[in-house]
Amino acid sequence: MSPSDDSSQQGPDAAGEPPAPSDPLAPSDPLAPKAAPDDSPLLTARGIRKSFGDNEVLRSIDLDVRRGEVVVLIGPSGSGKTTVLRSLNGLETPDGGTISFAGGPELDFAKPLPKGARFALRDRSAMVFQQHNLFPHMTVLQNVIEGPQRVQRVPKAQAIAEASALLDRVGLAEKRDAYPFELSGGQQQRVGIVRALALKPDLLLFDEPTSALDPELVGEVLSVIKELADEGWTMVVVTHELGFARQAADEVLFMDGGVVVERGAPGDIFTKPTEERTRRFLDRILRPMD
Repeated sequence: MSPSDDSSQQGPDAAGEPPAPSDPLAPSDPLAPKAAPDDSPLLTARGIRKSFGDNEVLRSIDLDVRRGEVVVLIGPSGSGKTTVLRSLNGLETPDGGTISFAGGPELDFAKPLPKGARFALRDRSAMVFQQHNLFPHMTVLQNVIEGPQRVQRVPKAQAIAEASALLDRVGLAEKRDAYPFELSGGQQQRVGIVRALALKPDLLLFDEPTSALDPELVGEVLSVIKELADEGWTMVVVTHELGFARQAADEVLFMDGGVVVERGAPGDIFTKPTEERTRRFLDRILRPMD
């Protein structure tokens, strides 16, 4: 779902009216993902390493993400999960290893990178952050159309039509002219999700999308992400919400100490983990409160 060639985009019609918004997740729409996973890898990462000074955060991480698949990363704080996401999106430059998207070049981080190589990763993925990261001086609509207009050169009328349809899709149509400070934390995070979807990425990256929310707001954000998973969007999700991981993930990776300790289907990871480190982590998280 790479962005369309700008030369094919149409602005307002002859009467000056913007195109009518359509359901941006309908199968015939360019925003729609594949309906189900297939066996072709969308993203392949091999041997990803990253250190910050003497702190080796990632130690040879391998990751495959198929089209339409949801991969969930779990593990204790400091295990390297967020650094994996930031490496896939080009926000961090690994010290070694390779990353490639289907149809694109393989980036070898042990060698000097071509100019703009990190931006090639951002062209294929979009990230939803913990803290929303909305521009406070912009309305909801302005926040959503900023990326498509400035980065992808989408005509304003088209960007507005697509953003409006997406906001309606997540129940925020009436908030398009509101500012972030007028929204609840859950609403702000839903805007963050819409902002990512508006870029029409091949891969959605979620970095603890509910960790900054009050407990009563967590459900509304997880329900949106679950709907996207059910509709076939390709995702890598870092989360501590293990119930969500059970329901939505095709594959779960447990990370600790900068390595993938164990990976498998959620039914296997959560009910019969093979590694002692995984069992100890799950016992701590899942143990009933006294």
